[in-house]
Amino acid sequence: MSGHSKWATIKHKKGAIDKARGKLFAKLARQIEVSSRMGGADMESNASLRTIVQKAKSSQMPKDAIDRAIKRGAGETGGANYESMTYEGYAPGGVALLVDVLTDNKNRTASDVRTAFSKFGGSLAEPGAVGWQFSRKGVILIDGTALEDVVMTVALEAGADDVERDGDSWKVLTDPSVVFEVKDAVEKAGLIVYNAESTMVSSTTIEVTDVDDARSILRIIDMLEDNDDVQDVYANFDIDESLMEEVG
Repeated sequence: MSGHSKWATIKHKKGAIDKARGKLFAKLARQIEVSSRMGGADMESNASLRTIVQKAKSSQMPKDAIDRAIKRGAGETGGANYESMTYEGYAPGGVALLVDVLTDNKNRTASDVRTAFSKFGGSLAEPGAVGWQFSRKGVILIDGTALEDVVMTVALEAGADDVERDGDSWKVLTDPSVVFEVKDAVEKAGLIVYNAESTMVSSTTIEVTDVDDARSILRIIDMLEDNDDVQDVYANFDIDESLMEEVG
């Protein structure tokens, strides 16, 4: 299980997601705009747009803000020209990171990403150096006090691929195209969802036990995620939740 997903869950529990909601909405709007520009404003024929809009709705982004972003992408109103790029790098302890960005200034973004890595002991890598080990999946983390039979029945009937124990949570794996439909079904069944995302999951996991490495990894991720150009950060670390909370 991606330690990054665990970190997102801890921040959600602490209310950090709510505090950063405005920044999240701005990033979602940029993703919606680009998807609408590339594939059209019709969500029935644009699967990428449909998935991003579902993510936006799940994050409680206002409908009018979603509609404005779609119109900007479709050319009905003004909008910036963003370029999609992915940076690859390593954090302390050999942890692999992928950083997806949408930017209207490549030089600025490259400098910001490089600074985030170097400031806390990481380094950028050549394209392809770490990306090969990641594949896209839908991941939903559910309150672990729920009964296994209930979680299994609800999730699998809603279209999930698998359910596994992950520490004090249940981890539900889905095809990325249906992650938010499964999330809605799980919540309607009365289960508590900590986090749901279409994410990149690594085939290998690096266990981190050194407190200094753990602190540096999480600081790199937080600095990257605080950047408006950075849309998503994916990592393959596994840090015990108690250690995460200690360094967080």
